[in-house]
Amino acid sequence: MPIRRLAFVLVDGFALLSTAAALEPLRAANQFSKQPRYEVTLLSLAGHVATSSLGSPFETRPFDSVPLDFDLIFVVAGGDPKRLNHPALMAWLRRAGHAGIALGGISGGSVILAKAGLLGERRFTVHWHHYADFETLPGTWLLERRLFVIDRDRYTCAGGSAPLDMMHALIARDHGTPFAQRISDWFIQTEIRAADAPQTAPLSPRYDALPRAVTAAIELMQTHIADPLDQDQIARLAGLSTRQLQRQFRDSLGTSIMQEYRQIRLETGKDLLSTTHLPLGDIAEMTGFSSQAHFSTCFQAAFGETPSRWRKKAGPNTSGPAASRMA
Repeated sequence: MPIRRLAFVLVDGFALLSTAAALEPLRAANQFSKQPRYEVTLLSLAGHVATSSLGSPFETRPFDSVPLDFDLIFVVAGGDPKRLNHPALMAWLRRAGHAGIALGGISGGSVILAKAGLLGERRFTVHWHHYADFETLPGTWLLERRLFVIDRDRYTCAGGSAPLDMMHALIARDHGTPFAQRISDWFIQTEIRAADAPQTAPLSPRYDALPRAVTAAIELMQTHIADPLDQDQIARLAGLSTRQLQRQFRDSLGTSIMQEYRQIRLETGKDLLSTTHLPLGDIAEMTGFSSQAHFSTCFQAAFGETPSRWRKKAGPNTSGPAASRMA
């Protein structure tokens, strides 16, 4: 796989812990490889230094001094990102998005992406401290109270240690779970939290005490909702043959790989139906179904009623001036 180029825009006052939690796994991935896997560029709003929450200076390059040839750009922000008024940065981020570059927010970085108009029709998360910001920002937000969310070309996570979990998912997707696990072991990260783990609660008991490969597969499924992987990709990234992984799913969950995957995607769709006003076609696309009709057929088979009937019964249950989804 070719080297992936990542940029981090560090907004002064960014949290040192969450920044290190994002950068260190990438450094370790390069260290454990015969050739570099990731190229990292640190950027700032102005000048050549960005200052962390603890006053530590990071050498950077001005964001507008580099060409837009990255695979993924993260915005890292702490403090009060809603107050940031930087039209040039917003325009630069929009150009990156229009150029097909994936975008991410760490801690309060999602607030800045939202202000730039780059989180429309994307599931995302943010540090719990910034939840209230989305009650006053104009727009309809698919904000989820989770540890991290990867929705197609948007990568967002809470602060603190959450970037460790998101980077585990990113590296597992790029290079397989065994390689990502080696990096987690290096950092003595004895528990890999899944994408849908809330910021203040443990993972659902249903997924406790599963074989490691099954857990790895479920983590991959949860981070590829809108862009589903096939079962051979899942097995390869989980470190087993498709047949071996299929057997482990049957033994531990009583279902097949793709049946479990479809159920995860349908549960996400069910959640969106009851908490947003999105059209059914948009929800079908956001949960990786080929069409609204396909989504409706699968939904009815799983839950015994059509998506429209479920929505009429259960929601949408939105609140706040921005009609935000607070899942």
